[in-house]
Amino acid sequence: MNLQNHLRVLIFCCFVASLLVSADNCGAGSDDSNKSRALRLKLVAIASILIAGAVGVCLPILGRSISALQPDKQIFFIVKAFAAGVILATGFVHVLPDAFDKLSSPCLKENPWGHFPVAGFLAMMAAIGTLMVDTFATTYYNRSQGESTNGVKVDEESSMENVHVHTHATHGHSHGSVSVLQEMNSTELIRHRVISQVLELGIVVHSVIIGISLGASESPSTIRPLVAALSFHQFFEGMGLGGCIVQAKFKVRAMTVMVLFFFLTTPVGITIGIGISSVYNENSPAALIVEGIFNSVSSGILIYMALVDLLAADFKNPIVQNNGKLQLCVNAFLLFGAGCMSLLAKWA
Repeated sequence: MNLQNHLRVLIFCCFVASLLVSADNCGAGSDDSNKSRALRLKLVAIASILIAGAVGVCLPILGRSISALQPDKQIFFIVKAFAAGVILATGFVHVLPDAFDKLSSPCLKENPWGHFPVAGFLAMMAAIGTLMVDTFATTYYNRSQGESTNGVKVDEESSMENVHVHTHATHGHSHGSVSVLQEMNSTELIRHRVISQVLELGIVVHSVIIGISLGASESPSTIRPLVAALSFHQFFEGMGLGGCIVQAKFKVRAMTVMVLFFFLTTPVGITIGIGISSVYNENSPAALIVEGIFNSVSSGILIYMALVDLLAADFKNPIVQNNGKLQLCVNAFLLFGAGCMSLLAKWA
């Protein structure tokens, strides 16, 4: 996902905000309305979420220079398991139930919203769609990588052969092993790049929606618990995404764009929400439908990514499989991360 694509997503989010503004009203807003106090809390939320997201996503990247935090170390798997638990709970406990609430609201027409579990269906289709994108993107990158590096592979093989001629009598066997290893590493690298980009897409979608909702709210009692919950959520979601970015080994420019886009998305959403707060009604049919659909889709993406691309991949890694103590640790931290994020649903 390059800079142009990121900008397209941001423009699309602004378009979504305009749809929410132009909606018809249904029901009254919150009775606990205090604009000046709510604005102060929103500014605190922007600063808190910005810092939490930036620190969370940058920790794994900056930690590459620390031996204990490198992707092949045990602590990396433990931290990623905790972050994956947070992402999983975000999808199941926070985003999906909110989608069901929005799309089953009495402000919407009974047909089709009341006669069919649209939120669950959209989440399922988003998970299936993510699987398809995951598969097709990996296949495409593998093919393009193979086509673009055929000449390079021959040169590398020739140079490896020359090196082994001078060092080992059995250079033919060694050269073949190195080629297979390089191909496996290339496939794994492509896989990590697809995972990190799809995961960021899922995170960005629901981050914009929750940011707009928070920014548009005029109720301090609604905003206050969201500040702590979203800061915690952004920090550990950022750690999960940062770990994927590290494993993907992007160039500095691409890595910078992904990092900036992640930790700026929710604050930008809050800013958009503040801008439209005077005309925004969270109970309007258009707002309910847009938020419900986006939350359903993002929950499907997050659940798929957490279970398939983060947990399944790491739990089947030989480093984890061959270490009983590490298996217990990653399972414990997975449950701990999911439990902590689920507990926050009590307040947010």
